[in-house]
Amino acid sequence: MESIKHLIDRLSSPQILFFGSLVILVLFLVNLRRSTSWKVILGSFAALAAFYAWALMDKNFRSIVLVPDNVPITLLLVLVMFFTFLGFRKAAANDVRIGKGLGPAEKDETDLRVFVWPDLVYVEFICLILLTVILVAWAIGLQAPLEPPANPSKSPNPSKAPWYFLGLQEMLVYYDPWIAGVLLPGMIIMGLMALPYIDPNPKGNGYYTFKERPFAISMFMGGFLVLWVSLIILGTFLRGPNWNFFGPFEQWRIEKVEPLLNVNLSEYIWVKWMGVGLPKSILVREGFGILGVIFYFGALPPILAFTAFKKLFRQMGWIRYNVMAFLFLMMMALPIKMLLRWSFNLKYIVYIPEYFFNI
Repeated sequence: MESIKHLIDRLSSPQILFFGSLVILVLFLVNLRRSTSWKVILGSFAALAAFYAWALMDKNFRSIVLVPDNVPITLLLVLVMFFTFLGFRKAAANDVRIGKGLGPAEKDETDLRVFVWPDLVYVEFICLILLTVILVAWAIGLQAPLEPPANPSKSPNPSKAPWYFLGLQEMLVYYDPWIAGVLLPGMIIMGLMALPYIDPNPKGNGYYTFKERPFAISMFMGGFLVLWVSLIILGTFLRGPNWNFFGPFEQWRIEKVEPLLNVNLSEYIWVKWMGVGLPKSILVREGFGILGVIFYFGALPPILAFTAFKKLFRQMGWIRYNVMAFLFLMMMALPIKMLLRWSFNLKYIVYIPEYFFNI
């Protein structure tokens, strides 16, 4: 059993966890009909429940997941899985119907309107009673996660934000605060606002589908599940003292110090590869990084327009395509930066502390 736990700890490294979640999502979307069958859904939840029950026998695992703060997060993750399965199951069924020329199932539904009294009020009252019972049982079974008054001379280790901000706190590891705390959240909000104007596809409104909008749904689910939910999992269950990574069965030892030396791209090129000192000129010193960023945001959109995104470019037109490509590249910049940090300890691609400009 210990060898299995050590193996799981190794597989819980951020690189494997990130790539694994991405591969699982791709396989899920490619084989949507099989992935959303009841056998797969029930089998997945049964396997997850069996693993959870077995893992709870380990004291280190219990000390993490049974913290009163973390219990609702575990339940939220289960709900995310369930409703993801349910939504895509309906989408797969509709895609089959549309392929046969029957149209989506939602269009065959009759008038489902009900009276507020007594129908809706009865349902809401029953839900109120059930949730009250659950909350009372929860309050009795779990102690409130109250801590002593704040002490400026003694900070918690690790010091974590609330679960809904753990994604932002994780991004602060890889970017400067002005990027992780202002620019990227602002781009997320702007991107969500711009989506209805960028995507000209009128299909999929009012009914579940995947085949009619594969790119939009894939990008949204990738951004939500891989780039947001996975960051919450990392921050909640795998980030321990000194903000180091710990496996689910690994003891959170405060004395664990990983010998990491974060190096900027300019130091990699000039010092490690060329064997010379850093140039004094900012443009010369950071020239490789600046050219890389210009190529990423300036050259990749037209390249993708004539290769991978050729169909989207024809559908959207030049202006909408460039807005979409910029938002897409901004989204992909986060996993790229994360993988560079995890794999090569690369801190900044462009490092100009003289003007507080670091990417």
